[in-house]
Amino acid sequence: MKPIIAPSLLSADFAYLAKDIEMVNKSEADWLHIDIMDGVFVPNISFGFPVLKYVAELTEKPLDVHLMIVNPEKFIPEVKALGVHTMNVHFEACTHLHRVVQQIRDAGMHPAVTLNPATPVVLLKDIIKDLYMVLLMSVNPGFGGQKFIEHTVEKVRELRQLIDSTGAQTLIEVDGGVNLETGYKLVEAGADALVAGNSVFGAANPQGMIHQLKNL
Repeated sequence: MKPIIAPSLLSADFAYLAKDIEMVNKSEADWLHIDIMDGVFVPNISFGFPVLKYVAELTEKPLDVHLMIVNPEKFIPEVKALGVHTMNVHFEACTHLHRVVQQIRDAGMHPAVTLNPATPVVLLKDIIKDLYMVLLMSVNPGFGGQKFIEHTVEKVRELRQLIDSTGAQTLIEVDGGVNLETGYKLVEAGADALVAGNSVFGAANPQGMIHQLKNL
């Protein structure tokens, strides 16, 4: 089965955002990945909802939204209004994670949980069956273009084992430093979805790069 490819809008050219979204629309990409940052949970600020509304109107791909923010549950109505496919919240940002996951599902979206590089997979044992997807960060969240953390490959294997041993149907997504080399390792380890930023939007032929990632 081919991996799900989700180009990350954070690496697009903001001066030509519509053009880059159109490229993704025409490509073999499965989703469009959007990072929302608040400058509190991570040391950076990205898109606000007015921009996201514009993006949602232009894209033909399901939106995979990753909230790198504190109290993400406060924005469930705004995220839902965009017609989002998957709402991704950080384990580290949710005191009552199970409640937030249920609120996302009740809003009609697929609930996903993200783990920072230093957060162990085992902490999801009691909730893994309730999740549509787990996103493993293979860089520290907040900035694009960082070096891939190699231990993530082993972490994917650990997560795959947890999913299989519990009978869960949860997908595994990886974000950070994904290119053809690291993407191959991740897919071999059991990853289902790859978020690719610089490797796609920095390529001479972005659609061609998405095609290569899709066929890893």
